[in-house]
Amino acid sequence: MAELIFFSGTMDCGKSTLALQMDYNHRARGRGGVRFSRNDRAGESRISSRLGLETDAVEVLDSTDFWEEVMLRRTQGQRVDYLICDEAQFYTPEQVEQLAKVVDEIDVDVFAFGITADFRTRLFPGSQRLIELADRVQVLQVEALCWCGRRATHNARTVDGVMVTEGAQVVVGDVDMVMEAAAPEAGHVPVVGYETLCRRHFMRRVTAHGASLMAQQDQLLPFEVDACLWHGSGGPGESRGPGSRG
Repeated sequence: MAELIFFSGTMDCGKSTLALQMDYNHRARGRGGVRFSRNDRAGESRISSRLGLETDAVEVLDSTDFWEEVMLRRTQGQRVDYLICDEAQFYTPEQVEQLAKVVDEIDVDVFAFGITADFRTRLFPGSQRLIELADRVQVLQVEALCWCGRRATHNARTVDGVMVTEGAQVVVGDVDMVMEAAAPEAGHVPVVGYETLCRRHFMRRVTAHGASLMAQQDQLLPFEVDACLWHGSGGPGESRGPGSRG
């Protein structure tokens, strides 16, 4: 019987790598499938892994209807036994329900891959619906690491190296961006980055950038202080100069 399986984890835990491996394994056994993705780091209509693997995919839009996508291909004589759905956290709840319908009504396996929670630790709507409807939710065993070496459990967004907890849920940025500049010059375009943190350092807002600043000033790594309040981090406790951003 077909299943809807949600493979979940933090950034850098190998979701896209597993998606490409599963697609290869199923195709090698003669099964036909369709790859879908949304907002991949490599650009539109791609699935890419940080290991360097990359392939084409169908870009998912707000208007995409998975039921229609499968039925169109089947009426054209294309074999569709499974779907690979990468970056599934960006799908709408309605699209997740379409995926469940594809599984239940026409016996097509759906393998969805995505991040569970955003940089505010709030569930993505697509991930929430997948958790509610999936036959199985599997947390990937490859552990992403915090800068301190502990297992990373949270995704943090940074702006010029400083962790932020407010803003739009989806913003494109580089992963593991460690900014060296403590005070951007006037006219500087803020650099949005993402990094994985353990719960302790996520709750204390201690990013790799903040820890690096303290280490440079011969301070102990922070356990009782907020790195965003450290002088030079650009956090809310720092006085702003004429050339800094408000």
